[in-house]
Amino acid sequence: MSDLFDSGAPLGRTPLAAQLRPATLDDVIGQSAAIAPGSILRRRIAGGALGSVILYGSPGVGKTSIARAVGNMLGKRFRPLHATRSGVSDIRKLADEARMVPLLIFVDEVQRFTATQTDDLLAICEEGTADFIGATTGNPYHVLTPALVSRSTILKLEPLSLEEMEQVVRRGIGHLRAEGLEIGLTGEQIRRIAGRSGGDARRALTTLESLAVGHEARAVMISDAMLDEAYAAAPVNHDRSGDAHYDVVSAFVKSMRGSDPDATLYWLARLIHGGEDPRYIARRIMIHASEDVGLADNTALQTAVAAMQAVEKIGYPEAQIVLAHAALHVARAPKSGSACRGISTAMQYVANNPPAAVPLHLRDAHYKGAASLGHVGYRFPHDDPRGWVEQVYAPIAKGTLYQSDARDAATFEKRADEYWHRVTGEEPPRRGRT
Repeated sequence: MSDLFDSGAPLGRTPLAAQLRPATLDDVIGQSAAIAPGSILRRRIAGGALGSVILYGSPGVGKTSIARAVGNMLGKRFRPLHATRSGVSDIRKLADEARMVPLLIFVDEVQRFTATQTDDLLAICEEGTADFIGATTGNPYHVLTPALVSRSTILKLEPLSLEEMEQVVRRGIGHLRAEGLEIGLTGEQIRRIAGRSGGDARRALTTLESLAVGHEARAVMISDAMLDEAYAAAPVNHDRSGDAHYDVVSAFVKSMRGSDPDATLYWLARLIHGGEDPRYIARRIMIHASEDVGLADNTALQTAVAAMQAVEKIGYPEAQIVLAHAALHVARAPKSGSACRGISTAMQYVANNPPAAVPLHLRDAHYKGAASLGHVGYRFPHDDPRGWVEQVYAPIAKGTLYQSDARDAATFEKRADEYWHRVTGEEPPRRGRT
């Protein structure tokens, strides 16, 4: 997968995204933390000692754009490689060229490099033969070899904000205008393109170009119907195996744990919109019904299990209602981590202590000779009017493993009201019990 601006020269018209490649870091939209004055990247460029850099981020955030801009600023020839199309011989040819002219080697999807390719690349980096920038959509600490990570500066690039995406769209409109093509878009339509692009600048510019090309007139007013057509078959930007996926899932479950229904619904909608398997979402809800609600509301697990059974039978789109029902139950329920914490503490206790002997009165007594072995003395709780009897059930002190922290709904609602007042400065709205 290529990045913001593809490096290959097209046979036909150069795509709009490629025409807008920034010449320097000052022309890059977004990524203020990575390219700000005084940042490590700027300092390395100023010192003429770029070395090895890994740019890590989702598609369309500017990895290739930044790499090309760095090459221009260093005054070095930009030599792109693609891990799936370039072999060891290509790397070695670049190493030979770098001994004659200054080079910046750029490798897209560097995580796809083989061990042999990586070894050759490392040799170039360590000898200082050429500067190197690698781009990856995967977390470098997960998808790259430790040797490459340890020798590189890792820079994480974030998806562009809505305001930054609007800047990208307006820059594209200005470029088309300079070419003699006037595109009429309202502020709301620009914002819609920016929002639907999910922080992917290339996607926004591709959408703009799709709206602009093929008209006989040199001035075109874009209608909402034309926008709807452009997005009718638009792909959903959701990588089910990448960091973005796990970050959204993490935000979803933490919002349920944090008793925030609005955030829970938002992240749930993100997962559903991305085409996430409803059974996966239901499994996460089931886990947290016990992990975070637990004994404070035993019906939460029942709701979650019922949701899992339901989504296996009905699927989308109706399954989204069932998932919302279960997720909101978990989010709104009083919370107790005693079950999760208790079993975790018990597992650690068992792993770190010698096994305790079962008390004699608790040992199996259902065979002849058990009494002669001392398996006597057990007192049956149901024989006592209170329904329980005081006796040793394990040779550990009470409270060693289990501590109740159940919080009732009234306490939760009071805490929620206090939070609302602190954030808004207003009295909380009256809430029903539904």
